[in-house]
Amino acid sequence: MERVITISREFGSGGRELGVKLADALGIPFYDKELISMAADDINIAEEAFRYYDEHIEVRDPLDRQFYHAFSEIYQVPMSDQIFVAQSNVIRRLASHGPCVIVGRCADMVLEDSINIFIYSKMKDRIKRMLRLEGETDEKEMERRIREVDRKRKDYYQYYTGNTWGRAQNYHLCLESGLVGVDGCLRAVVAYLGELCGETRN
Repeated sequence: MERVITISREFGSGGRELGVKLADALGIPFYDKELISMAADDINIAEEAFRYYDEHIEVRDPLDRQFYHAFSEIYQVPMSDQIFVAQSNVIRRLASHGPCVIVGRCADMVLEDSINIFIYSKMKDRIKRMLRLEGETDEKEMERRIREVDRKRKDYYQYYTGNTWGRAQNYHLCLESGLVGVDGCLRAVVAYLGELCGETRN
């Protein structure tokens, strides 16, 4: 596989775990939260502040005088925009070094020739998975958290790409992890990549 593989995912669907296992199976690097420290170094900002704005939109009210003042701060670039640009630059740089797996951060839209995968699952399966992983028992609170994270990811993707997050036409392969688990998705992705490599050779 000579191309970068991007993984977009619903919260709790197992997309990150799939990315780790896929990168290991293919023998290529894996990037997720690592992008934060790399981009933070690039623009010389504290990693804690970077984490706060990661996949988060900062939209300011143009009438709010707390943020805008005549002839000066009106032209300031919002921190979320600066971070998106910094992460995009890191993603392109990593892609230039060879194939890898990148999770989230609009990488599927940042890169022009990547293989883009979307992982989703039914809410009940995601709740069950997250409760098991985090040792929690409150299903209603977990569902609220899942919906909040999904909403933020959807808004972030829409804001920076103009495309619809999770829409099948935006990806090469969409997989429902609740039916076959992460390992089943891994086998499906490897088979799909094998077909792509066969087409490339032919």
